[in-house]
Amino acid sequence: MTNTQIPPARAAEPGTPPSPTPKRPPARDRGTRLLATLFLAPTIVGIVVFTVVPIIGSVVLSLFHWNVIDSPSYAGLANYGEVFGDETVLVSFRNTLVFMVFAVALQLLVALTLALAVNGRMPVWLRSVFRSAFFFPLVLSAASISVVMKYLFNQDFGVINWLLGFVGIAPVPWLTSENAAMATVVLVYVWQQFGFSFLLFVGGLNNIPKEIHEAAALDGATGLRKHLSVTLPLLSPTLLVASVVGIINALQVFEQPYVLTNGGPGDATRTVVMVIYENAFEQLRFGEASAVGVLLFVLIMAVTALQFRLSRRFVHYQ
Repeated sequence: MTNTQIPPARAAEPGTPPSPTPKRPPARDRGTRLLATLFLAPTIVGIVVFTVVPIIGSVVLSLFHWNVIDSPSYAGLANYGEVFGDETVLVSFRNTLVFMVFAVALQLLVALTLALAVNGRMPVWLRSVFRSAFFFPLVLSAASISVVMKYLFNQDFGVINWLLGFVGIAPVPWLTSENAAMATVVLVYVWQQFGFSFLLFVGGLNNIPKEIHEAAALDGATGLRKHLSVTLPLLSPTLLVASVVGIINALQVFEQPYVLTNGGPGDATRTVVMVIYENAFEQLRFGEASAVGVLLFVLIMAVTALQFRLSRRFVHYQ
């Protein structure tokens, strides 16, 4: 019986790095990645089809004159020139910015005040009732709410002026005066929208450790001083999210001014989205409407970027 000798392994030359052994991912990891891709695919497809493609289409359409009936004709930047020369468009941008400032500020103030009140000492069942009641207007249609509010704020037979008459106040032209009309639109909008910010603040307040408030109380911080020095800095990330979402929504307001005042009196409550709607679906000027939409998109991106830029100074993470 012969002995078969196995030749010794060839020694690697000095200085030669060992060849890496290829590692294949386990079958379980590949299956997990495939499953994650399948779950993410509908969302990604939805974003591409309903967000990315319309944005690109709007940018392209803003470079053309098109009234749906005739074939599109290339216009270059002429649509943007018409937009900047249109007094109605400029007024709508001014109105939208004014509306955004007052609506978002009031929305955050009301939501934060109510969140602090609900987060105080009260039975659990009562806290749940308040949370549901404050969030309920948000699930309703903005158009239907605006129709009801239009009757409530009517100068001649509205319930609001009827109640004011009991205390000797003359009827207020809520929807027919330039100053009062914008204030009414802001109030109706805030009444419906503050529930979202309210829930954000309630969640943020619950995430603040109680030990911090107890330590602040031992140091003598109570009441308003405690909220300004302790609660607001710790709640600043939630404030950032609420303000970003609030500003984006406010810049796109449409239903409330359209139903309540139809942009009036005059152009006092006409917003940018109303101008887009009128140019596109009433005047069939889709190129000009797309140009206004692109400018509104740029404005939203610029304001959002400014917020995140300023947040580096004022937002404190735990």
